[in-house]
Amino acid sequence: MNAAATAPEPSLLHNRGFVGLLVYRLLAMMSYQIVAVTVGWHIYKLTNDTLALGLIGLTEVVPYFCFALFAGYAVDHLPRRKLGMFACLGLLLTTLMLAGVASGHLPAGAFGIGTLTIYAAIAINGVVRAFLSPVYMSLFARVLKREQFARGAGVGSVVMQTGLVVGPALGGGLIAWGGVTSAYLTSAAFALAAAIAIISLRVTEPAPAAERAPVFKSIGEGLRFVFNNQIVLGAQALDMFSVLFGGAVALLPAFIHDVLHYGPEALGILRAAPAAGAVLIGLWLARHPPQKHAGRLLLYAVAGFGLCIIGFALSRQFWLSATMLLLSGMCDGVSVVLRSTILQLSTPDEMRGRVSSINGIFIGSSNELGAFESGVAAKLLGLVPSVVFGGCMTLMVVAATAKLAPKLRRLNLRDLQ
Repeated sequence: MNAAATAPEPSLLHNRGFVGLLVYRLLAMMSYQIVAVTVGWHIYKLTNDTLALGLIGLTEVVPYFCFALFAGYAVDHLPRRKLGMFACLGLLLTTLMLAGVASGHLPAGAFGIGTLTIYAAIAINGVVRAFLSPVYMSLFARVLKREQFARGAGVGSVVMQTGLVVGPALGGGLIAWGGVTSAYLTSAAFALAAAIAIISLRVTEPAPAAERAPVFKSIGEGLRFVFNNQIVLGAQALDMFSVLFGGAVALLPAFIHDVLHYGPEALGILRAAPAAGAVLIGLWLARHPPQKHAGRLLLYAVAGFGLCIIGFALSRQFWLSATMLLLSGMCDGVSVVLRSTILQLSTPDEMRGRVSSINGIFIGSSNELGAFESGVAAKLLGLVPSVVFGGCMTLMVVAATAKLAPKLRRLNLRDLQ
């Protein structure tokens, strides 16, 4: 027997380029998540209005939509590390703006200049975030071999979800013990560190093309690729609509204040619970990447997510609510790893920025649109009924996807390798 054939694969953590990319992702995620948990608490304390929480998502997603496709084009045609660095410096700028409001230098209140400045900073964050994921996804394929993509997606999911665990928990703790200003300044420090990490990354980037395709023609190529690929389109649409209707995270400040009757430290715990579940499942999937029945497993995971959201809405006990969110995160973690692997295996290298940006419009923006939908639904239906409704809609989305995307339902990852 060939000894080389039986030798275990080296750990991905021995790959310096991959580790550096993960450090960038973790630091940027920490910065973004600390702001996300802090600004929700900040706005709700100023306005005491669930619709104002929903407007946070809308304020971010509109500029994200406007810039996402152009960000993908830029990532495919310009130095990716420099784009990542400028994006992180954008995060730094917005956190300093928010810290200025929190420190009392601008009048707040429901319609004060300070409150409007908060929403302006959130809008800038939407532009910045359009670059973060395409930069990561494009460099991911430069630091790993194709056969390592599934394992790399599992490790990357663990790192991302670690940021989603630690960031909200740290944000909630900083709010409780140091105030919102200290939380914003800590976020600024993480953003600066992320900028240093990405510009220091050692990785080969593709040589720039002799001639660049026109912007709109190039974007159109990316859109045609996605919409003509039933597997990629089905996976993205499944996640988009499930998160759109099943997102209860935006309403957590209201649940804690009005239903569970806890303080800001509980907000950090509940915001972190879904990510903690995703970390646990991500560790498993990094060692046991799914190959068979991947499409069916994706559908089951999203259905489980919807059921957990319904359970959370009906809970009146803090730790039961946290458990439901933990389980929802485990289901979502399976979806993230499978979707990331499908995207990486299906996309040509020269289109990764554009396809990742389109994926971001489907996936990333659904969180913010889901936040707006949750705020409006809570205003119209009431807090608890709106989240139950969202979970039921998620189950309907799964059924529709299973029917309309048979190639996704029958997918095995080995078919793409």
